[in-house]
Amino acid sequence: MFKTRFVTLCAPAILAALTGPATAEEPNVAPAPPAGQLVVGDGPGWRPLKEADFTHVNDEPDTWKFLDDQAEIHGTGMPVGVIRTKDKVKNFELVVEWRHLKSGGNSGVFVWAPEKVLTGLKPGHLPPGGIEVQILDHGYAEQYQLSTGKKPDWFTTHGDVFPVGSSKMKPFPPISPDGSRSFPTKNRSRGLNEWNHYYIRGVNGEVRLWVNGEEVSGGAECNPSEGFLCLEAEGAPIEFRNLRIRNLP
Repeated sequence: MFKTRFVTLCAPAILAALTGPATAEEPNVAPAPPAGQLVVGDGPGWRPLKEADFTHVNDEPDTWKFLDDQAEIHGTGMPVGVIRTKDKVKNFELVVEWRHLKSGGNSGVFVWAPEKVLTGLKPGHLPPGGIEVQILDHGYAEQYQLSTGKKPDWFTTHGDVFPVGSSKMKPFPPISPDGSRSFPTKNRSRGLNEWNHYYIRGVNGEVRLWVNGEEVSGGAECNPSEGFLCLEAEGAPIEFRNLRIRNLP
């Protein structure tokens, strides 16, 4: 069995409660990390994702810049769209660190985006398919309430997971009012200009998200359950760093 290395945070190490039905044991899949610990992603099978691992979809030459020996990725957010991995993934573990640089910033990681929704995608559009692991700055909720006068009850800024377009997913509770989104069980995301840590695991059509060391959201019965990983540009500058992946059987 592969072993996953962790870095301990200040919080006590308490076994994380599952947000949904227990994942069937899979060979070579590490156990869930204890609560309050981060998956580093430098054990057997792990590798970094660098510029050579990505291909352009509907961005411009300056939308994404790979810096610091490609360990950091700076995104302008414009035009709205994505950059995708060159290879499809099925079962995987992914580590992503990110921070927003503008209040109300919006971004995300697309999981299992099918090739057909990326082919010919025009600038200014996001893929109409895949599972989105959302990355929102807290200012987005504040601005929504100011502009609409309504409370943002249909989304959160702490790691929603949901299907996009024609894709399907059975969300883990708690669930958004319309039944489409898995809301996080805890508010773990940090604010503007602060680095956040996402650990995303996709196994046999089930996706789970850990935010800053604790599992918070996800879903099962995802369709499709194979496709590309995408980084999202959605109008605001964002930085990613230390992207690492491990493919699983």
